[in-house]
Amino acid sequence: MDIFEFAMEKEKYAEHFYRELADRTDNKGLKSILNMLAGEEVKHYETVKALQHQAAGKLAATDVLKHAEKTFAKMRDSAKQFDVDISEVNLYRKACEIEKQSRDFYFQKAGEAKDQNHKTILKQLAEEENKHLVLVQRLCDFVAKPETFLENAEMYHFDDYVEGEF
Repeated sequence: MDIFEFAMEKEKYAEHFYRELADRTDNKGLKSILNMLAGEEVKHYETVKALQHQAAGKLAATDVLKHAEKTFAKMRDSAKQFDVDISEVNLYRKACEIEKQSRDFYFQKAGEAKDQNHKTILKQLAEEENKHLVLVQRLCDFVAKPETFLENAEMYHFDDYVEGEF
């Protein structure tokens, strides 16, 4: 299996994992964020597929963190009690691990790439996976302690995220 096939398999796996997590929750906000992450993984799959066929352009930057921030704010404002099965925290931790592995994989392959266009796109993919990691870490915090998380508005703001710092 070549690098592109491997990367596409990782993206497909992550997409399915997020869709399964979304199916497990009744919380509209969580479902929205998880489905958004699944959609982002589909975009990454398509980017890698294009790279594989030498037709790659530039990976479009996403506003995944801004969308998540707004969703968390809506969840807080609705002031509902959140019922999250604590055993599911482990699933979110697994999602963190998936994002870390993807980020590190793309960053490593960017370092090995000879073609400058490939290098640039692989770095962009690494950066996008890092954004996902930041978001999933916050989701992990949320499912572990939803009331505390939503009471602390700083927890769901992503202003402290700085691109390129991973």
